[in-house]
Amino acid sequence: MKPLISILIPAFNVESWLAKTLESALAQTWTNIEIIVVDDGSRDNTLTVAKRFESTCVKVIHQENQGQSAAENRALQEAQGDFIQYLDADDLLAPDKIERQMKLFEDGNLEYVASCEWSRFYKSPSEAMFIRQPLWADFEPVDWLLCAWENHLMMHGAAWLIPRQIANRAGGWTESLSLINDFDYFSRILLASQGVKFCWGAKTYYRSGNTSSLSGSRSALAWKSAFDSLELGTNNLLARENSERTRHACATVFQRFIYEAYPDVPNLVQAANAKVQEFGGSNLKPTGGPVFRLLADTLGWQKARQLQRLIYQYGYNKLAIGWKISKLRREVLYRLSISSNI
Repeated sequence: MKPLISILIPAFNVESWLAKTLESALAQTWTNIEIIVVDDGSRDNTLTVAKRFESTCVKVIHQENQGQSAAENRALQEAQGDFIQYLDADDLLAPDKIERQMKLFEDGNLEYVASCEWSRFYKSPSEAMFIRQPLWADFEPVDWLLCAWENHLMMHGAAWLIPRQIANRAGGWTESLSLINDFDYFSRILLASQGVKFCWGAKTYYRSGNTSSLSGSRSALAWKSAFDSLELGTNNLLARENSERTRHACATVFQRFIYEAYPDVPNLVQAANAKVQEFGGSNLKPTGGPVFRLLADTLGWQKARQLQRLIYQYGYNKLAIGWKISKLRREVLYRLSISSNI
């Protein structure tokens, strides 16, 4: 009998997208699947949508809101499969995604994890453009992490197909984490394996532009989660290999955190800077658009970032209105000064 694949879907306030996600899971050409949806205390109709799909192969669980990591763990605990397929509740799988990847395991490569092609889309998966990336290759675990962290690359979470024995060795999701919780979790998955087998032709679709997405959160608690996840992930890597190259990659991820988090959470920026120094420093430079680069060259990247955040806070329209009011004010003062001199 073919191995059973467990497709695990944590769901929170995703009534608009969950049906399409479930349809993509049910459309898999690899038919021996179970789908486990964990509704994490949604306040919309997510649970109602999920219940419409409930069947012998779709299990729906409702729990009080505990966060995505807790929902992932609940699904993992319920899973009976030989392989684990994670799937966010607004993303999609190509119909033959799992079947293509399972061919990589035909020779008994159960100590490896499989990855695949992925692309972003906003409204329709037809928008997706699958452009080759450096991570689209076979890797040893440490080399994969170095490539990803040094070059700020990612692998869509749904792109992985994980033998259950590797998932068991890696352990569960850290439930105190929210933002970039996958940085910690998938680093453990990789380091519990012998490496990554990349599967050309297998595809997943990553929805972008979802304003309620966890990845878009920038609260102080979210930043703390991001810092903690980076700390856990870098500790995972250094426990395997503590070398000049791994320490540089660790310094780089914390340097990138500094550029992204400044000036929102000064205490965490300070802690991240200490990490960068501890690991020997990073040569990573701040990045941004043409306006940011111009400001950074003249004012320094910190002041440029502050101005950038100010623009985001008040919005380009408000900024434009303010500029027009300021211009009008200057014009009035100028005319008053001319009148007083006549």
